[in-house]
Amino acid sequence: MRSVVVTGPGKVEMLEVDTPTIGPKDVLVRMRASGICGSDAMYIAVGGIPPHQGATRLGHEPAGEICEVGDEVTGLAVGDHVVFDTMAFTDGLLGSGGAQGGLSEYVVVHDAQPGRQVRVIPSDVPWEVAALNEPMAVARHAVNRLELAPGAKVVVFGAGPIGLGAVLSAKALGAEHVVVVDIQPNRLETALKVGADAVVNSAEEDVKARLIELHGTAGPSFLRDARPDTDGYVDAAGVPSVIETILGMVKHRAVVSVPAVHKEPVPVDLGRILMTEVDIRLAMGYPTEIFEVTDDIIANVDKYRQIVSDVVPYDRALEGITLAATPGAADKVVIVME
Repeated sequence: MRSVVVTGPGKVEMLEVDTPTIGPKDVLVRMRASGICGSDAMYIAVGGIPPHQGATRLGHEPAGEICEVGDEVTGLAVGDHVVFDTMAFTDGLLGSGGAQGGLSEYVVVHDAQPGRQVRVIPSDVPWEVAALNEPMAVARHAVNRLELAPGAKVVVFGAGPIGLGAVLSAKALGAEHVVVVDIQPNRLETALKVGADAVVNSAEEDVKARLIELHGTAGPSFLRDARPDTDGYVDAAGVPSVIETILGMVKHRAVVSVPAVHKEPVPVDLGRILMTEVDIRLAMGYPTEIFEVTDDIIANVDKYRQIVSDVVPYDRALEGITLAATPGAADKVVIVME
């Protein structure tokens, strides 16, 4: 079979490798789609992940169809469409340094259990949408970190895939009003399509003033200036100026969730924010959310479809990886295997 493999620093190839075989407790899955993530570009840049340095198989945002089932497996059948918990594989993280990667034609799930490594989904969910399950679980965890009360008001900075996923999760979890802040008009248009209540172009508008218009002014506290009555903020942009902007306007005891990867240090003046008693929470991965988000994807396929900007056939997977790594060229690339 073919597999997309990092073969050295800055090098990624599609190679012929052995097709996996299954035992009585395993299932074989024909891969149907896998999204490209920013992490893939990092894996390529550093030459892969030990212990498979120089031979790291890519693809950690997968979806596929079961094509063979071991005799001792229950609850799964040939033909089932499935999404994956890539962190629950017994042979390492799928597509992130484990023995296998979702950008292969086949993947074996050892000791397969429904609800553990795989979740069956309806067959009418398009493959490129099904492949969003993993990144949308990341977004759901970021929103869960806010611990929103019913009727909360939320602001999401960054309208990339994680930011858009955060919008959908916030609305699904009962947020009353969700605002998205970005500098790209096309991304802001997409945010409205997936369900944002309002958008703010921070290159053209005063974010704080606009949020006060949208969310009202926070009640009395130690803070003397007018501040938006926003309960939770999500930094899905990863730009230091976003943190500076948020901390300069948070109301007393607001919560900030940071799923974004910041590639440079972010200065924080603790003296300046002391009176806000702001709660800053980092968000990494999806401890419990991988299949929590699946039902919302199934129920809102058309909205989640808006997140996918480019669908690339498997024969052109290397081109798709380059496209995803080119700044401004694409928002979300999904490789689809026919």
